[in-house]
Amino acid sequence: MNAEHRWTGFLQPDLRSSPQRRKPGPLSGQKTKHVEEPQVKASKRLHEPLDEGEKAELCAKHVRQSTEPPPPVSKDSFSYMGDSVVVYTDGCCSSNGRKRARAGIGVYWGPGHPLNVGIRLPGRQTNQRAEIRAACKAIEQAKAQDITKLVLYTDSMFTINGITSWVRGWKRNGWRTSTGEEVTNKEDFVELERLAQGMDIQWMHVPGHSGFRGNEEADRLAREGARQPAD
Repeated sequence: MNAEHRWTGFLQPDLRSSPQRRKPGPLSGQKTKHVEEPQVKASKRLHEPLDEGEKAELCAKHVRQSTEPPPPVSKDSFSYMGDSVVVYTDGCCSSNGRKRARAGIGVYWGPGHPLNVGIRLPGRQTNQRAEIRAACKAIEQAKAQDITKLVLYTDSMFTINGITSWVRGWKRNGWRTSTGEEVTNKEDFVELERLAQGMDIQWMHVPGHSGFRGNEEADRLAREGARQPAD
């Protein structure tokens, strides 16, 4: 069963005052507008980025994370958009592109949710890897909870464009970009595509640091993760 990827646009709900339990239906009374990939506006940078350092951020705050696998979580504890579960992901990296870089990933399911996670990014420490791997972690958690329909909010257009559009071209070109260079984040996108198999995922863009609770909480968790020691 192939994955279904849909980029449904830039409209986001504000979860700042929302309760933990959500009944099926659009968040905050908003309707999801489905946009086919060819209709995506060029103003949101659909061309391939040329460098790794797209969004360097200062990562700070305290450490909190368990390595134990999470127990099954009641479906009533999730937030929903229609019959899809909503999750926010974010990645951060201080000193991005430098030897002392520290990257973390954050996944936020709701206030006090047992699946909320902030961990150190293993391997190469970059912001773009952190963004991709945060999405990987969210999908991995969703599958462990038998969730097959997901609305995934991220402030990384690189991740959204990569999984919904660029991966197909990269694979046709032997994992090379349109300029003939090797895809820097090949392993990360291969893993993201693998995890997404059998999932119905709506990829939603949320502006970073714009006061949206879900994004702010995912960012906080990513910063916590970046403070943790490397594996």
